[in-house]
Amino acid sequence: MAEEKKNNAAPAKAVTAVKKDDAKPGFFKRAVKWFREMKSELKKVIWPTGKTLFNNTAISVAVMLASAVVLWCFDELAQMLVRALFTLLG
Repeated sequence: MAEEKKNNAAPAKAVTAVKKDDAKPGFFKRAVKWFREMKSELKKVIWPTGKTLFNNTAISVAVMLASAVVLWCFDELAQMLVRALFTLLG
């Protein structure tokens, strides 16, 4: 069955040799190309407005503060439990 599939396949196309220049472009040509590509990609970016940026920053700071408070509470609770164990066992 596998042999039948091989026979039904289209013949392979002739491969034409393409001569490549093996020389790597110089540093400055590569750097210029990189900056051009970066500039074209940055033009595609949809930059946030000032209001959106402020709102996202405020939300991020609020979430970080809330997380810090929660971690602080757990740390204090764990510290009290360890102290209670030391007083009971010590």
